[in-house]
Order: sequence, then structure tokens, then C-alpha cells
Amino acid sequence: MGGGDGGQGQFRQIGERPRFDGSFFRVVTGTFVGPDGFMFERELVRHPGAVAIVPLEANGRSVLMIRQFRGAVGEPILELPAGKRDIPDEDPAICAGRELVEEIGQEASSLHEIGRFYNSPGYADEATILFLAEGLKPVARDAHGVEEEHLTVERILLEDVEELMASGDLCDAKSIIGLYAARSFLSSRSEEPAGGAQAGAGQAGGAHAGGRETGQAGGAQAGGPPEHA
Repeated sequence: MGGGDGGQGQFRQIGERPRFDGSFFRVVTGTFVGPDGFMFERELVRHPGAVAIVPLEANGRSVLMIRQFRGAVGEPILELPAGKRDIPDEDPAICAGRELVEEIGQEASSLHEIGRFYNSPGYADEATILFLAEGLKPVARDAHGVEEEHLTVERILLEDVEELMASGDLCDAKSIIGLYAARSFLSSRSEEPAGGAQAGAGQAGGAHAGGRETGQAGGAQAGGPPEHA
């Protein structure tokens, strides 16, 4: 990921020494040499990466989000289902599917990758892969950890993203990026020629064609999460 050196010449990493090795990430001091030969050090966080998922309901307008306590900021945060890629070499889509079951109790008939980004490249190498999940089907939740056990699932409209940001209720960066990426993806798909749009619907397992997936998603909505106030 990334777009070349941007005309900044050649930076090289020549060393790295460990500072902290935890279960979630590692902290290291990296040693680098700049284009002019100047040697410098930076404290870095090494992270295996993450996935974040936009679970789109059958109406094509609302998504399921979670409100989960985050110890780092000391309060519950409205965010997309997400999780660390903690199994080496695992297909990111498999990780995304597992997070949907753990956090919101849903399986998806299709997962489309809609973007990738670095979370905080000034000091960490964590990269998040975004997925749009469609054809949702309710299943038993498989919560891991006390925060997941006590989270709540909420429904928001994609058209309300700006209002939620302005109110301060939506302040999680990965979720803001993911929701905008989903809106862009869905807008582009709706503008495809009729043949292409129909083909896409077929690949998605009929989630928008009144088939089995739509019926299951409708059932989840009937007794599912509350509408966002």
C-alpha cells in the first residue's frame, strides 16, 4: 500500500530493537537513514492489521453499528464491527465474517472489499481493510471479551453520517472512512449499466432481488437493534 516516494528520495531502515511486546501490538525503536545520509530513530508500533465491516441491511439504506466501551478513551464509542487480524496469513474476508458473528450476530452472503487505509502512519504500521457485507442473516452471537459481551447494536442510516459527525456521536475514524467508502461504492454500483448491475446482484447471492437473504435480513430488522436517535 502506498504511492511511491513522492519525490522525497530514498529512506532506508537499517535496524530495529524491541521496546515492548504485548498481546495486541509491539513497540520498537527503528533506526533509519535519510536521503542525505543522516541517521535517525523513531518509536514505532507494529500491528498485524485489522478489518472493519459495513453491514448493509436489505433496504440498502441502513447499516448495523455497535456501541462499545473503549478503555483508551474511557467511554462507549459508536463504531463499525471490526477486529484485529490475529491469525497469520488468514484471508481477511474470513476474519471479517468472524467479526460479524462475534459482534453483531450476523452472517453475510457476500463481502466486497471497498478500501484499505493506514490508521496512524505517523507512528504505527496498522492497516485496515474495509468490507461491505450484504445478504445479512441473524445467527447466535459469539462475543469475545467483556467489552463485546456488553456492547449494543444500533441501526443508522447512511444518509445521516454527516449529522452524526456534527453532533459528535460518530467520532471513530475507521467508521467514518468505512461509511463514506460504502456510500461511494453503492453510488458507483447504482450508476452501472443495467446489465452490469444485474450481474452484480447475481454475484451477491440475490441479496437485493427479493430472495432468501432479503427475507432473513428483514426478520433481523423486525426484532433487531433500535433505530439511532
